[in-house]
Order: sequence, then C-alpha cells, then structure tokens
Amino acid sequence: MVETRKHPETGETLRRSTRPFTVEYRGRSREISLPGWYPAGDGDALHTGGDMDAADAALAALKAEIRQENAAYVATVRKKLGLSQRQAGELVGGGPRAFQKYESGEVEPSEAMLKLLRLLENDPRRLNELLPA
Repeated sequence: MVETRKHPETGETLRRSTRPFTVEYRGRSREISLPGWYPAGDGDALHTGGDMDAADAALAALKAEIRQENAAYVATVRKKLGLSQRQAGELVGGGPRAFQKYESGEVEPSEAMLKLLRLLENDPRRLNELLPA
C-alpha cells in the first residue's frame, strides 16, 4: 500500500517518494534524491523529519570541497608571490594570521580576496602597488 497524506494548505494528495533536487553553493551544484511527500504533478511538496538531511549533507560536502580547493589555491598563489603568510595578510589584507587560517581551511576566503589573488597571480608585478611607500 502506498503511503499518502493531504497537504495541509492545498489539500492535495501527497505520496511518499524521492525526487531529484539540486543543491548549489558558490556556482557549483550537486543533484541528489530528496525524500519527501510529493503531489502527482508539480505542486508543493512537504518535507518532514530527516527529509532534508540529504540536502544538508550534500551542501556540507560542497562547502568542504570548495574550502579545500580554496585553501590550496591561496597557498599556491602566496608562495608564487614569494610571501610568508604574515606578509600576505599584512599586504593583501586580513591581518597577520588571515592566510594561515585560509590555508588551513579554518576560514574561507571571501570572493573579493579570491579575485584579488587571481589578479596578483596573473600579474605578480601588481604586488608592488600594495607595498608601503
């Protein structure tokens, strides 16, 4: 027997199943099968209990993946520029411990920081513009 229930707002009959659901974070996405109570058509679904656990896990995995990639990228660019972590934090911004935190994955760099690093990676001579006069 198929489990059914009525949607509390629409009164539509819902059936227990899974549907494809896309989790997105910072321009990346991952498709998962999301359990829930779904109507026959495209109406409103209902999620109860641990239904959203799959989406939460996929989001956490995306964040961890991006954090690891960003940590490696920050370290690569900093080394390419010939800077210590302290020097990078003082010149580029964030303070003396910022790059240690970025590179360990403790803190995720902002999009603005990543863009600045991309500019400096493409033209390391621009670092001179950040040096104190």
